[in-house]
Parts: sequence; C-alpha cells; structure tokens
Amino acid sequence: MPDESNAPNAPGTPSPPPPPSGPKSKPPVSRDAAIDQAMEAALGSVPARPGSEPPLKKLWDDELEAELEAALSGFDPHTFDVAPARRKREERLPADGKGRGQEAQQGLRKGRVIGVRGRSLFIDLGGKSEGVVPLDQFEGEVPAAGAEIEVQFDHFDRSEGIIHLRLKGSAIEADWSNLREGVIVEAKITKAVKGGVEVDVDGIRGFMPISQIDLNRVEDAGDYINQKVKAIVTEANQREKNLVVSRRDLLERERAELREKTWETLEEGQVRDGVVRSVKPFGAFVDVGGVDGLLPIGEMSWVRVNQVEDLIRAGDKVQVKILRIDREAKKLTFGLKQLQKNPWDDAEDNYARGATVPGKVTKIMEFGAFVELEPGVEGLIHVSELAPTRVRRIADIVQPGQEVEVRILKVEADARRISLSLLPSGKDQPAAEDEAEGEDDVPAAPKPERKVPLKGGLGDREPIPKLGS
Repeated sequence: MPDESNAPNAPGTPSPPPPPSGPKSKPPVSRDAAIDQAMEAALGSVPARPGSEPPLKKLWDDELEAELEAALSGFDPHTFDVAPARRKREERLPADGKGRGQEAQQGLRKGRVIGVRGRSLFIDLGGKSEGVVPLDQFEGEVPAAGAEIEVQFDHFDRSEGIIHLRLKGSAIEADWSNLREGVIVEAKITKAVKGGVEVDVDGIRGFMPISQIDLNRVEDAGDYINQKVKAIVTEANQREKNLVVSRRDLLERERAELREKTWETLEEGQVRDGVVRSVKPFGAFVDVGGVDGLLPIGEMSWVRVNQVEDLIRAGDKVQVKILRIDREAKKLTFGLKQLQKNPWDDAEDNYARGATVPGKVTKIMEFGAFVELEPGVEGLIHVSELAPTRVRRIADIVQPGQEVEVRILKVEADARRISLSLLPSGKDQPAAEDEAEGEDDVPAAPKPERKVPLKGGLGDREPIPKLGS
C-alpha cells in the first residue's frame, strides 16, 4: 500500500503551510529570568552555575532574609512598642462621624488653656486632642491656665501629630503657598499709588484699593503710609504675581460679628464707650460695639451748641448714655450731657428771687432776650421788662454778647425757666415811694383848662333831645 504521507494532496485540498524558515522562536521569558539576565548584564561575567542552582534573585533574597533573621534573633516585638507616636496620635485625634481625624476638622473652635511651653500656648480642644498657638499672636496679656479662648484651625503637623492653631482674626505668615482668597494677612502700607496704596505682605508686594482702606471715605491715602494693618486677601495669583487685599472687608466682618453680641446686652440707661463715626448738622453717629446710634445736638451739652464740630469730631472716643432703644427699627439714641452735672439742680439755691446777677445776652427774639447766667443756665427777659417805656425793637435795648445786670423775678428749675428783668426794683425808687406816702397831705394840682374841643364830642351845645320826650 503506498505511503499516504508522501502522496500528493487530493484535488481541492489546500496544501499545509510551509515550515518557517530561519531560527526557531524562543519561549516567553519569565520575570525572574528577565531580572537575572539584567543583573548578569550589569555585573559582567558571572561564573556559570549548574542548572540545579536557584536563580540569582532568589539566591540574594534568601541571603538577605538570613541576615535579617540573624539580626533580629532574640527580639520580642511584644516587649517593644514600635509605633508609640502613632498610637498616641490616634488616641488624641478621635475620628469624627465620617472617619476623619481632628486634623480634618477646620473652622473656629473653643478650647481651654493648658499652659505655656516654650514659645507656644497649648490648648485643650477636648477628646484628648491638643493644639498650639504661637505666643506672638497675643497682643496683650497671655491667657492664664484654665481660661477659655476661641481659636481657628491653621494646619496639622503629621510628623509631630500636633494641631497648629491661631487666634480668631489673627494673620498668617504669608507665602505664595498659603495665600488664597479669604485668609487674613498683616500688610504694611508702603506708598500711595494711583487708586490706592501699595502694601508689603511678608515680602510679597500687593495692592489695596483706596475704597478698601477704611470703613469711611478716605480722602488722602498718604495718611496711612508706614502703618501695619490686618487685611483679607481678595485676589492671589502666583503666576501673575498679583495680590490684592482689603482692610474694609475685615473691619465689616468683625463689626458684624460684634453687632449681634452687642444688641443682646444693650439696655436703656447704660453708659457705653463709643467712637464718633460721622458728624452731621443735627448731631453725630456714635459706634458702640458695632452698633451705630444717634447723639442729637441737643443732648450733647447743657450749654447751647451751635455747631457739632465745636464739641466733637469724627474719630473721637466718647462715653455716652443710652436714652432710648428701638429694637424693631434697630435704632439707638444717645446722650452726652447726662454724664455731666446738671446746673439746673442748684438753680433755686444760686438765684434767689429779687437778686441782681450779671449775665450775657445770647439771643434776641421778638418777645424778648435770652441771657446766660452760667454755662447751661439761661433766663428770659420779656419785652415788657426791658425798659420802663414801650419797646418797639429789642435791638435798640440789648445786643447779643452784651454784658448786663438782670434781676431775678421767678425760678422754675423743673421747667428750666428763669424770668429776668432789666427794670430796677421798687426799693430802688425811694422818691416815688415818698410821693405815694404823702398824697393825703398835698392837694392835687388843678387840671389845665382845655383849649381845643374834644373831637367827636358835643362841646358847649345842648344835647339833642330824644324822640318822644
């Protein structure tokens, strides 16, 4: 039987592909073999190993493991805590409801002072967690141990496991890595430029618009040169080296926070320290703890005030008394003269009826003239008490600023009124009194004969008889 393997293919049957020419293909190289080849190539010629020996990488792993076991011989891991700092940090930083640690809980918090260590004040934040605040952030006295203060999260130091805090409203040590919108920085105003001032923020040059320097309108930005102020970053672009800050935004934020607390404690009759915000012809607006109130011109002094600027100016620090509170309209009315002695309290003792005292004319009206007897005490000379004859014009008798001697007619301290007179008293006219006393002894002088008939009279004519008589 012929060998079918050597027989030609049947018609219609495809012939098998020819055997591949050239060298035979290598099987895929394992990872360990590849590493061995790379290491042998790097080390140069290596003595051949019998085929039964393990790969070079495996041999080296075994040698390293043997050395490690020799070094750790006799070591008991249960007698040595290899990670005390980590466990201590985990105990101090309990996770919140979302599984995050204290380092992720940013914002304002209240803490209790533990004490001072070095240049830091340690704060107990509760939950076995502590934080530190640099001492240089305290402008005044450092709080004593046990005091409660409000702090703000700054950053968490994982290497030390400590929360770094800063006081509410304190400035950060700025660099481009932490400059972002909303952070508070300390800026030194270096020079005035068009539209504002140039500032220096920890060596970074920035800009503050003139409208953002203060709450009130700033006329001359040069008045603020070389001053250090706190401001809020409103724009920070490291690529363009652009930094814009605003002091006004920070002042408005602090004032809004203070305003809510102040309204809760305001009561009528309280005496408050304030700052004059602005001056108007009718009075002045005074800020007491973030709340503005009106100080009317009539409540400023017992003495007549012609212009508010004669007594106080914008920026002055004053003490005022709360006279009225309108909580619905959020309005306050202040008084300044109520904190001074009222001169009318002693008016009845100082000005006895009939006494003659010096005074100064302050104002003339159609019905008389006002005379100041002492600062805050004025009296009125009625027009009928200015002269013994009829007075047609007040200015013909007295003028504002004129020094006069007046007689006390009546004192009404409760109504703050004193009636005065320029006329001498009856005791000052002895001749008139003597004449009145001798009227019975001296006959009356005869009336002179009338030479001109009375107008409208009948004269010497007979009276006209009535009808029917």
